Amino acid sequence: MTTTTDFLDDAAASLGPRGLTRDADLIQPWLTDWRGRFTGSACAMASPASTEELSRLVRLCASHGVPIVPQGGNSGMSGGATPDDSGKALLLSLRRMNTIHEIDVEARRVTCGAGVVLQTLHEAVEDKGLRFPLTLGGKGSATVGGLISTNAGGSQVLRHGSMRALVLGLEAVLADGQVFSMLTPLKKDNRGFDLKQLLIGSEGTMGIVTAATLKLVPAVADRVVIWAGLPSLGAARTLLLHCEDMAGDALEGFEVMPQACLDAVLRHLPDARAPLAGRHAWHVLIEVVADRTSAATLRERCEAMMAEAFDKDLLEDATMSASEAQAEAFWLLRESVAPAERERGPAVQHDISVPVEKMPAFVEATGPMIEAEWPGTEAVAFGHLGDGNVHYHVIAPHVADGLAWQKTDGKAISRRMHDLVTEWGGSISAEHGIGQLKRDELARLGDPVALSMLRAVKHALDPQGLLNPGKLI
Repeated sequence: MTTTTDFLDDAAASLGPRGLTRDADLIQPWLTDWRGRFTGSACAMASPASTEELSRLVRLCASHGVPIVPQGGNSGMSGGATPDDSGKALLLSLRRMNTIHEIDVEARRVTCGAGVVLQTLHEAVEDKGLRFPLTLGGKGSATVGGLISTNAGGSQVLRHGSMRALVLGLEAVLADGQVFSMLTPLKKDNRGFDLKQLLIGSEGTMGIVTAATLKLVPAVADRVVIWAGLPSLGAARTLLLHCEDMAGDALEGFEVMPQACLDAVLRHLPDARAPLAGRHAWHVLIEVVADRTSAATLRERCEAMMAEAFDKDLLEDATMSASEAQAEAFWLLRESVAPAERERGPAVQHDISVPVEKMPAFVEATGPMIEAEWPGTEAVAFGHLGDGNVHYHVIAPHVADGLAWQKTDGKAISRRMHDLVTEWGGSISAEHGIGQLKRDELARLGDPVALSMLRAVKHALDPQGLLNPGKLI
């Protein structure tokens, strides 16, 4: 094994002046994760411009024994793209690999590089009358490679599935520098395992995604967003079933929040207004969409759906967006829950899922339990009820040292919450990934057979353990 200086000299010669930097000032902004929980160090930052350049670089890393930490937009929620503090790892930026290679309008698919920003992808396919049906709050920085590596979710999973369901083909560089290339999509292919699925959601520990072929759908010609007030989360689940029966595939979003979350948002957004006149224990945002073949009857169908819901006493009150501006205003309330909660003070956040049908009972049972065990805390759950996934925040009581609380009571609360989720047959990470934040909890609570299989695959594909060490497994 040679020295770090020898490795960096060889890498610089291979990548050129734009492909490698040792400038600490240029590297520093990328060494802390988006939430500010983890900060690491790196020997340099590499920015290859092509799969071929990356393949050469990975071969070089393998021969020198240099760990690699891949990074897209650095917008992950679990510290999965942040190196440790040893300074031995090479930080790998995929942001230069940002070419949209082809948009096939007839086949409704796009092939693009891992560094393409989600918002850029949205805009490019919209110009062709199509849509990439995955969106999230960080769309201005999140990249395709990062979204694939973390199997990102978002607010449209109810209809279209997570990133795993939208990847038709994949290209990646493996730990020894070989290029895995299966970008051409086939609807039927029984040549053994679906190998691309090993890489989706693996957080860069099995291979480095360089390009993908993604599914597109027709652009939305019209949409209706409904805001409803309900007495309980169980009532929201019943309303969801009603909407699924009445709207079918046109139902694209079904988001829930308690009154406490809405109150926090209205304080956070001084110009915002509550959609309904009264207060309700729970609020639901429902989005129904139509393409050009069905747009003419969309509002009429939504009115019929909600009229029947009122007749069946499925809700207490509701209002329907009268314009695109009002639809956006409703969504702004939902998307502002997390920043509004942060304003309230220290909290521990949990991205959890349980079987969809169990979610109302889970929230109703565990919230009072957590609040009783840690007096003064407030448990609030909001998010994607239709996916069985809520963001479960436990807000600290008034404390003098919020950081100390998070390291003591906060850590204990998270451990208790993960125990409860596991008891209910759920997952401690619904859409944010494991990274380094939940790695030890996955080891503690994961199924031993599943963990053994994960480790076996990891060892087979990365025997030196150089790909994103310390993450996921």
